[in-house]
Amino acid sequence: MERVPHSRRVLRVGQVRAANRAAVLRLLRRHRQLSRAELARRTSLSEASVSRIIAELMDQGLLVDLGNGPGTGGRPGARLELNEERFQAIGVDIQNWETQVALGTATGRIIRSERFRTPQSPAEALDRIAVSVAGIIGSLHEPLVGIGVSTRGLVDSRHGVAELGSNPTWVHVEISDYLAGRTNMPVYVENNVRAAAVAEYVNGNTDVQGAHCLLFVLIGEGVGMAIVMDGKVHHGPNMAAGEIGQMVIADQGGPERHNRSGCLEVLASDLATCDRYNNLAGTKARSSTSSSCTQQMRQICQLAMEGDPHARAAVTATARFLGIGIANAVWALDADAVVIDGPVTEAWPLVSAAIRDQFPEGPLFLNFRNLVLRPSALGGEAAVIGAITLPFAPIFSYDGTFA
Repeated sequence: MERVPHSRRVLRVGQVRAANRAAVLRLLRRHRQLSRAELARRTSLSEASVSRIIAELMDQGLLVDLGNGPGTGGRPGARLELNEERFQAIGVDIQNWETQVALGTATGRIIRSERFRTPQSPAEALDRIAVSVAGIIGSLHEPLVGIGVSTRGLVDSRHGVAELGSNPTWVHVEISDYLAGRTNMPVYVENNVRAAAVAEYVNGNTDVQGAHCLLFVLIGEGVGMAIVMDGKVHHGPNMAAGEIGQMVIADQGGPERHNRSGCLEVLASDLATCDRYNNLAGTKARSSTSSSCTQQMRQICQLAMEGDPHARAAVTATARFLGIGIANAVWALDADAVVIDGPVTEAWPLVSAAIRDQFPEGPLFLNFRNLVLRPSALGGEAAVIGAITLPFAPIFSYDGTFA
């Protein structure tokens, strides 16, 4: 049977209703408070259709009626917003050195959070996470929508499996099955960069939320990128889309086929910046652990903003390499927004200028002239907010239902 392209499929009546319902919920998540008339205008639905959807959502306790808003010359409309007590989920962000478990809402608000050192063994780490999650669930009065997990490396999000983590012990770890069995909750698992990209698209600045192609670049131990096209994360057939860190931008002619000396990850990671600064300043390299490198990276960015010449040179060189890599990605994908996250953004005036110096100029290059380039708006919490967001995806998609 010939496969019908998604854009040409005919929706059944129930799917149309679900799509309309999801559209209303997405608007309320994005704009926080809207009236029925505003919802009708923004969705192009009739006020009668919107009223039916609102009545259904109100009956289920999913919306809150805030009463009439300020007058605009006519009859003021009642303002509506999501009932955040019914839109709560747990997000887990697993890093090599630290794990964060947080309770949050569909609007990206973190209610409570705890962090602990990530055990080396995946079994011990998942057991520690399950204990933390159970403590949060036991303190709640309303049911949770689910649990989202973000973790580094190659992740099979369809089956909730960390296939290959950056920690060599994390190989084919069945995160979803384990945590679902321990908590009796639905569990969604995603790569940390893709989860962060979802959070940025849903809860970030408004100029990013409307992007047709958003590139989210995370700089830390490595350099990772996620692609959000028309509101959907692009995974690729092997769940490996966005591996910009392996992009070679300065070929050294070596025999390597992975982690080449001229690839972006080698040239622009936090470790690369720290090494570059230590060489310029003649200082002794610190411990190579992730936490110590992150701490030094922040100090280098602070020194750079204070005018230290070695720090400015190190940060600017890193940003130049980032600019070349990002320009290649923009050329390839015709992106209209790029968001960068990581300690390097703490020297954003220097970083953004050096990145834009690698973009072509002139009226013919509209994709670069109109490109939105900004640091993450989520204050270093993008990955865990993205994890919190994952369980809400079925609710806010066109075929989603609220169980």
